[in-house]
Amino acid sequence: MTWQPPTRSAVAEQIYAAAEQDRTQRPERYALDVDSIVERAEKRFCADHFADGWHDGLVEFLGSAAQDARLNAVGTRMAAQSAVGRLTAGAAIGTCQRDHPGAASTGLTPPIVIIGGWRTGTTFLFRLLGTDPRLHAPLPAELVAPWSFADGAGSPVATAAATDLLHTLNPAMAHVHPSGPDLPEECVLAMGTDLRNWGFTSMMRLPSYARWLTGQNLGASYRRYREALQLLSVNDPRRFVLKAPAHTAELDHLIAAFPGVVVVQIHRDIVPTLASGASLFAVYRATYSDHVDPIEVGRQQVDQSELWFRRAAAVRASASSEHATFVDIEYDDLVGHPTGVLEKIYAAAGLEPPGLDEFVAAYRTAHPRDAGGAHRYQPADFGIEPGEIRDRFAFLTGSS
Repeated sequence: MTWQPPTRSAVAEQIYAAAEQDRTQRPERYALDVDSIVERAEKRFCADHFADGWHDGLVEFLGSAAQDARLNAVGTRMAAQSAVGRLTAGAAIGTCQRDHPGAASTGLTPPIVIIGGWRTGTTFLFRLLGTDPRLHAPLPAELVAPWSFADGAGSPVATAAATDLLHTLNPAMAHVHPSGPDLPEECVLAMGTDLRNWGFTSMMRLPSYARWLTGQNLGASYRRYREALQLLSVNDPRRFVLKAPAHTAELDHLIAAFPGVVVVQIHRDIVPTLASGASLFAVYRATYSDHVDPIEVGRQQVDQSELWFRRAAAVRASASSEHATFVDIEYDDLVGHPTGVLEKIYAAAGLEPPGLDEFVAAYRTAHPRDAGGAHRYQPADFGIEPGEIRDRFAFLTGSS
């Protein structure tokens, strides 16, 4: 089996062709330079209101997107929209915090945060826990625009059009990561108002940006994320359950922003973890680029995962870990015995579990596995050699 980009429908081809024609006729809409993006963002907010540190982040992100990402017109437009959106979101969150002075002092019950490598069952566990009415698993619209929910004007369906377009452009996305306005989503959607966000590297080829991000301190980014969750808590006091593989790389900042956090780390055999993650990234990138190299995607996935796992191990061995409760879960246990996994998590969080057999059965009935189609891949498609990988990741317990 050799990886191939997903086949585009006739409708999708029309959208891509129209975008290329629009780029030719109106190139200013596709400009990935700082001045153009700031000018667009300032139509909503003065740059003085953007999140601290935004300028350096914007320079690095746009530079890498323009020079490294090999974007088609749809991808270029998405990169520009993402940059404008993150700048204006930072300003909107700050403005809403000032309009709701009590929000800044809102105490958040330590959240339950699910981490681990890509494709380790984090989404399944996250969305399963999110069906507990006592827990708040944020929806895409809440993450993208938390200020609107603090004001009572937010709508969970606000992101429906974007999801529909994404699935039209690349139906394979629904197979590798089901999404929609009513499905809870990853924290990275709300983060990066200073343009420091590991989530960007999953959607586009951004090697220079990733290298820069590796040396950045994301402490302020996590403090701003806490502010966003405080806004969501103005009208909804439920305890948060959150999820993002990217938190694996930033555990120290996660713990500092949410003292007492319950961190659930899922562990899976490293070879399928990396191979499936590379397949996910390749499918994502094929939406925004016509030139995706699966071997390069695999290499990036391996390098980034090693960085993340080593960072997580270092934090867990440090004094910072004393301010968090860690729950380690094996992927095979999650898949085969989810009720036992849930018992451990509820105990760590100090919550009385619901009737777990019925709880899991109800979720599986509503969300059958592989309902959108199976996700198929082979390690060799991405240059992943199992023996070499197991040696490289031998520092992980249970990686062999």
